[in-house]
Amino acid sequence: MKWVRNRLALLALAFVFAGSAFAQGRELPDFVKLVEDQGAAVVNISTTQAVRRTASVPQVPGVEDEEVQEFFRRFIPRQQPGPQQGPRPESRSLGSGFIISGDGYILTNAHVVNGADEIAVKLTDKREYKAKVIGADKRTDVALIKIDATASLPSVKFADPNRLKVGEWVVAIGSPFGFENTVTAGIVSAKGRSLPQENFVPFIQTDVAINPGNSGGPLFNMRGEVVGMNSQIYSRTGGFMGLSFAIPIDVALDVQKQLRDKGRVSRGRIGVVIQEVSRDLATSFGLDRPRGALVNSVEKGSPADKAGVEATDIIVKFDGKPVEASNDLPRIVGSTRPGATAQLEVWRKGAARTLSLTVGELQEERLASRDTPRAQKPAELAANRLGLVVSELTSKQKEDLKLANGLVVTEVKPEARADVRRGDVLLMLVHKGQHTELRSSEQLNRLLAGLDKSAVITLQVRRGEAVAFVTVSGLTDKG
Repeated sequence: MKWVRNRLALLALAFVFAGSAFAQGRELPDFVKLVEDQGAAVVNISTTQAVRRTASVPQVPGVEDEEVQEFFRRFIPRQQPGPQQGPRPESRSLGSGFIISGDGYILTNAHVVNGADEIAVKLTDKREYKAKVIGADKRTDVALIKIDATASLPSVKFADPNRLKVGEWVVAIGSPFGFENTVTAGIVSAKGRSLPQENFVPFIQTDVAINPGNSGGPLFNMRGEVVGMNSQIYSRTGGFMGLSFAIPIDVALDVQKQLRDKGRVSRGRIGVVIQEVSRDLATSFGLDRPRGALVNSVEKGSPADKAGVEATDIIVKFDGKPVEASNDLPRIVGSTRPGATAQLEVWRKGAARTLSLTVGELQEERLASRDTPRAQKPAELAANRLGLVVSELTSKQKEDLKLANGLVVTEVKPEARADVRRGDVLLMLVHKGQHTELRSSEQLNRLLAGLDKSAVITLQVRRGEAVAFVTVSGLTDKG
């Protein structure tokens, strides 16, 4: 009888394990139906470009001191041709795309079709078409191309990327290294990622295997809806290393609509230079926590200038949308149509204020540079509690720099607590929400003398044409 009871107990335990395994098996994702239903709307894109110079493009060396060349490199393989016969050597590249409407409109990355003389699109059923570029936007890396098909084409469905959750399963279909209709899967690792030089796209980060040739391909959720367009990878080798980035589909669709309607993309601008608000900066400005975008400078005559925005303002809301980090502001402003009226909430001198402005239009960037102003060191001046030797601006310096006041850093002592250089101009000191314009070295010394050794202050610093805020935590006993 005991033997029977033991055997029954073992059978019951086996059923428990079997049920657990069955439950786990049911939770595993099944991508088969998704691929069958949506795969036909994904296309392979190949471009041909005439080589207009004979010098070969050097390969990116895989050495540590060349990491910057690998950082967020675009993943489109361009194969340099060897010696060829004939007057027109060609460079070929591969990418991916997806059909967004049955009449032949296709979304892909701008860098896939950039500079192409010919664009060929191949469908999963082996049909091939020549494509023309309707428009491309380099700032978001989105391009809209068109093929002329005699019959209606399969097209994708779209999701609301705002409903996408971190940890959710996602699938990519594309042509890595030219292997057409390759399916890879993973999860959403993060949302709203900001990448260097990419101010207008809140990227979706995934661990989906993406490689050269996946550029421009779709990222699907488990309902078979496109949530993003695969655009970049982080890699030191040029291949997949577990970090992939996709453009949210709502951003891509907004860009393509403007490209289709107007042939270009219009973006808002307000004319400010900003920086991130650190914890020390928030403390200096009397803000409750690190948030917003700190205004370093305001362009004269810009919408912000006309609205009364000042350097040292912290923009915490724009058009009703919270600005949690400085990189939120370019996205929000950029997505606002030029000519629209928007409300700004700024933190100024310890209090919140609301300003109204009319949004301008972002034009192509104009680069300008000047040499950093130089000043001779007055030997009679001693270092202050920042570990800096400063002197007042001369009349000539004020005229050249178009400044009414300021202090030039003439020497940086070894004990210096501020991250500044010789030639920088100190414009303002901020402490506990109080803003003091700097006019003389004696005034600065008096301000510093009244502070505790552990005080946290912020300096507004001008270097060449750029203005930034530098936080100083703690002062020296000298000065």
